[in-house]
Amino acid sequence: MNLKKILIACDSPRTILDFRGKLIEAMSKKNKVYVFTPTITQDFVRNQLEGYGVTIVENNLDGSNVSIFSDLKYIVHLFQVIRSLKPDVFFPYTLKPVIYGSMVANLCKVKLVAPMLTGLGYNFADGQSRNTLVKKITRALLRTSLDKGNTVRLILQNKDDYKTLVNENIIDEKNKAYVVNGSGVDLSHYDYSLPDTENISFLMISRLINAKGINEYYQSAKAIKKQFPHVKFRLVGSYDENIDAISQDLYNEITTSGVIEYVGHVNDVRPHIKDASVVVLPSFYGEGVPRCLLEALAIGRPVITTDSVGCRETVNTDPGTVNGFLIPVKDVSSLIAKMEYFILHSNEITEFGMNGRRYAEEKFDVQKVNSQMLQIMELV
Repeated sequence: MNLKKILIACDSPRTILDFRGKLIEAMSKKNKVYVFTPTITQDFVRNQLEGYGVTIVENNLDGSNVSIFSDLKYIVHLFQVIRSLKPDVFFPYTLKPVIYGSMVANLCKVKLVAPMLTGLGYNFADGQSRNTLVKKITRALLRTSLDKGNTVRLILQNKDDYKTLVNENIIDEKNKAYVVNGSGVDLSHYDYSLPDTENISFLMISRLINAKGINEYYQSAKAIKKQFPHVKFRLVGSYDENIDAISQDLYNEITTSGVIEYVGHVNDVRPHIKDASVVVLPSFYGEGVPRCLLEALAIGRPVITTDSVGCRETVNTDPGTVNGFLIPVKDVSSLIAKMEYFILHSNEITEFGMNGRRYAEEKFDVQKVNSQMLQIMELV
C-alpha cells in the first residue's frame, strides 16, 4: 500500500471531531495521520482519534490571544515535528496554524501544503480596527505563507473570502485556490426532526464574542418578550477569554435577567437544536460557513442570519425553496421583524425547515465536501 503521511494542525481540540472528524476518518483508512493540536482535555476526543489510528502531538498554542513568545515556541515545536515526521501532506486550518504552519512546511519542503482558512476573522473586517498593526502584520504573514506556487493549495469556504484575498493582494491567479462548501455536515448524525410550532423558541449557538451578534440577539429577545412573553430564547456557547469577548456587564445581564436562558458550553448541540423552532446567528464576524447554521439546516430548522460573508451561503432565497431570512448586520429592528414573522406564521416553520434539510443534502453533505477535500490533497 502506498501509505502517505498526513499532518493536520489546528488551534483548538474542540473543533477536531465536530469539524474534521469524518475527514480524519476518511484520511486514516489508507494513510497515516498525525494531529498537531493544543492539549486535549476531553477523553472522548482523544479516544476517538486514537480509535482512527491517529497519532496525537500536543502543543501549548493559544489561538485566541496574541503572544509573540508563545507563537515562537509553537513555530519551533512545529518545525521539529515536521522535520521528524517528514509528512507528504500538511493540512493546517484556522489562522495561526495556516500562517505559521505553511511557512514552516514550505521551509521543510513538504510536497503538498493544503491550508484551509475557515473564515478571515477580524483581520479583513471593514471599519476601524482595534489593533491596526496586528492586522497589517497578519496580512503580510499570510501573503508570505501562501506564496509558494504549486506547493500550496489554498482551501476556502466561500467565494467572498477568495475575492477579498485577491483584492487585498494576498493571493493572485498564480495561487492554487479552491472553494468548498464549509466544513460540511454529517446528515446521519444531525438527523431531521419536526420542529415545535406550538411553543415557539429561538436558539443562538455561539461563543460569547461581540462580532457574533450576542448583543443584537439579546436586545431583540428583550423586545420580543414584551409583546410575546411566552416565546423562549436560549443561548448556547462558551464565555472564554477573547480579544472580542462581550463585556462582563452584558454577560451578567444576560445570565440574570431571565430574558434568555443561557446554557453555556455543551458537547452536543443536537438536543438544543431539536428543542428550538428557529436558529438565529446575527454575526458580523469574518465567517467561513458557520457550523451551527449547517447543523440547524440538517436538523430541519429555519435560520435567521446576516447577509454577510459566510452566513449568506446558508440561506437559499430561490422561490419555493426558502429556508430562512438574511438581515443587514447590526440591524436589531430587522432581526425583531423576522422573529415576529415566525411567531405570527408558525405554520411556515416546518416548510422552511424541510427546505433547509434539502439544501443541506444538496450543498453541505459532509461526504461531498470531504470528497472534494481529498481530491485537492491528492488522497484519492
